[in-house]
Amino acid sequence: MKFKLGDFVRFVDEKMEGYITTIIDDNMIGVTGEDDFEIPVLASKVTTVHGHKSTAVESQAFDEVRVDSSLFETRGVYLAVATDQRIASVVHFYLVNETSFQLLAALTTEKLHKFKGEYAGIIAPKAAVKIYSAPLQDIQLWPVFNFQIVFYTTQNIALSKPLIIKETFKAKDFSGTKKVVPLIKQQAWLIRLDEAELVINAEKLKESFFKPAEEKHEIEKPVHEIDLHIEKLRDDYQFLSNAEMLNIQLTAFRKALDAAIVHKQPSITFIHGVGNGTLKNELHKIVGKHPQVQTFMDARKEKFGYGATKVLLK
Repeated sequence: MKFKLGDFVRFVDEKMEGYITTIIDDNMIGVTGEDDFEIPVLASKVTTVHGHKSTAVESQAFDEVRVDSSLFETRGVYLAVATDQRIASVVHFYLVNETSFQLLAALTTEKLHKFKGEYAGIIAPKAAVKIYSAPLQDIQLWPVFNFQIVFYTTQNIALSKPLIIKETFKAKDFSGTKKVVPLIKQQAWLIRLDEAELVINAEKLKESFFKPAEEKHEIEKPVHEIDLHIEKLRDDYQFLSNAEMLNIQLTAFRKALDAAIVHKQPSITFIHGVGNGTLKNELHKIVGKHPQVQTFMDARKEKFGYGATKVLLK
C-alpha cells in the first residue's frame, strides 16, 4: 500500500496509531503519535484507519462559473506553506489561485538528478489545493520544485503567459512572519509566483537629465548607507499600521536602489535592522531577482550585526 505524509495509520501488531510524518523509503515510514514522538516502522506493519479522513492530495475537474469581464482578476497566483495543524513538524504546500482563471497546474520535484511528478490538476478560481507535504526540519534535504502553470478560461479574456518556475527553498525563506490566507483558513508563509520581474532601464532614467529645464527631473545621487528605520523616514510613524510602515520603507529602498543604478555606483548599503525579519526578507527577494544586482550580503557585521544588507551592482 502506498502511504502519504499526513495519513492516519494503526499498527498491526501493537495498540498504537498516529500520523505519518516521514517517508524514509519505499519500505520504511515514520509515525508520530499523541506523545509527539516519531517511531520508525515498516510500512507493512501499519494499516490506514478506515473512515478516517485522509490528507492525500487530490485533484478534481469543475464547471466554470462565468465572471463579468470588468471584474475578472488576471493576477494572483501564490504558493502558501503552512504548518500542519496537528503536527507542527510537517508543512503543507498549497497552490493558491486568487485569479478568475482556472489554473492547469503541475509540480515536479528534482533531487540528485531524479525527477518525480508530485501533482497535476485543475485549480478553480478563488481556490487553493494542497500539492505537497514535507518535514520542516529536513528543509536542507528538500528537492528542487518545478512548477508549470497554464491559465484557462472559456470567457473572452486575454490569457496570461504560462508560468514555468524553479524554486529551491532555504531556511531564510521562512524567517518572515506568516500571513492569514483565507482560502486555506490558516496562517502560512506566502510566496507570489506570478510577480512581474523588476526591470530598471538606466538609460531611460538618465534621459531626465537631458530634458528642458522646465521638464527636467533630477535624480539625486544617494548616500552609500541608507537607513530604512521608519523613524528616520516619517515623523508620524506611531500612527501608521505595520503594512503602511513596510510600504514606506520599501518605497524608500526602491528609490535609493534606482538612483544608485542611474549614478552607476558600485554598491549601496541598506540598514533595515533585525526586528522580525520582514523588511530584510522583502529586500532580499527584490534584489535576488534584480537584473542590475550582482550579489548581496550582510554588511559589516562588526558595525551592523545582521541588521544591514550590502548590494553590489553590475
